[in-house]
Order: sequence, then structure tokens, then C-alpha cells
Amino acid sequence: MSPGDVLGDAWQLYKRHWRHLLPIALAVYVLLTLFVLLLVALFGWFGVIAGVFVRIAGVFWLQGALVIAVEDIRDGRADLSMRDTLARVRPTMNTLAVAGILAAIGISIGLVLLIVPGLLLATWWLLIVPAIVLERRSTFEAFGRSRDLVRGSGWTVFGLIVLTFVVLLGAGIALGIVLGLALSPLPDALQQYLGDVISNTLLTPFIALAFTLAYYRLREVREAPVSTVADSLGDAGYDRPAGGV
Repeated sequence: MSPGDVLGDAWQLYKRHWRHLLPIALAVYVLLTLFVLLLVALFGWFGVIAGVFVRIAGVFWLQGALVIAVEDIRDGRADLSMRDTLARVRPTMNTLAVAGILAAIGISIGLVLLIVPGLLLATWWLLIVPAIVLERRSTFEAFGRSRDLVRGSGWTVFGLIVLTFVVLLGAGIALGIVLGLALSPLPDALQQYLGDVISNTLLTPFIALAFTLAYYRLREVREAPVSTVADSLGDAGYDRPAGGV
């Protein structure tokens, strides 16, 4: 598995299916941010603290929905509606929330202590969302499953995380400049809210694409063959990148 190939495949699918992926991200982010704002307005500082956990859980809910969407479009077309996609992630929402909060706490502690443990945990646990949503693993099974898939490919997975971060950093800076100019006539609070929703809506599907495709690539490496992403892209009319799996 090459990080460059994974990101290349993710970009091809993003360009082809952005009309399907972005509305899912937008719907979840709008509902999530409004709920967090409501918590803060009703409960003050307690609402702020609760909102942090809700936001972490919400990020994993969105990732779960996008994982299902990515699994759906791997054959080159979108068969599920937004309602169908959200309905399929609903049974795993509690598991995603608990796993997301535990992962966030563990990685944060690791980063605060020595940095390296946090990066190691982020690498090992990269695939907990696909494990929960696509394999219906329990919370702790998902951590073990992700670790098992990453084993032997840790540096490659870490490279994918770094490369994805660099791409998103550049895209985020460019997007921030554009949004800053476009939203400048609005009040500061509204600018911040809209900027957050728009940027997350545009960028989060790419993250889900990259990490879900990595999940399938690693399954191909460690297990019996499953339908490959490269074949899916070929069926959709894309050229396979050189050096693919």
C-alpha cells in the first residue's frame, strides 16, 4: 500500500462523488454544531464541557456515515440515498461515540506525555471506524481489529496520516483565505460558525475516503482477497496509478 496511491484514489472518488458525499457531511455538521450551541446556551460551562464530548462523538458519527458512503461508491456509483446512509450508521452510533471518546483521550494523553505514544496510538487506531461500521465490531474489538490490520504496515499508515495532514493543511489555509474574504461582511460569530461548517463539510469526506480506502488495502494485504479499490476505479473509468497494490 502506497500513501500516495491511496490519496490519489481518494481524490478521484472525491471528484466523481462530491455531490453525494458533501450533503451527508453538511447535514451532520449543521445538526451537530447547532446541538452543541444549544447545550452551551442552556447549561453554560457544563454545556461547554458536554459539548466537547458531543463534538468528539459527532466527528466519529460523521466518519461512520462517510465510511458507509465510501463503501457504497467503491463500485463507481452511489446506490444509497442520504437517508439510507444515515439509517445504516444509526445502529453503531453508541459504539462510535464511546470508541471516539476513548481514542481521543488515549491519543491526547500520549501526545501530552511524550508525543510519540500519541502518534503511535493514532496509527494503531486509525481504522476503528471502518471496523465498527463495516464489520460491526464492538468498541474494544474495533481497537484490536484496527491494530491487527495496521500490524506490519505501521510506517506506511503513519506516512498516510502525515501526508493527509499536509494536504489538508494546505487546503485548509487556501480555503480559510477564500472564506475569510467571502464572509467578511458578516458578524464575527457568524463568520466563524459558517467557516467551520463549510470547511469541515468540504474536507472531512476526503479524510474518510483516504482512511476507508486504506482499510480495504490493508485487508487485501492481511486477509483473503476482497474487491480492490484499484479494480473499482478501473470499472469507473479511471487509470490505475503506477505501483498500486
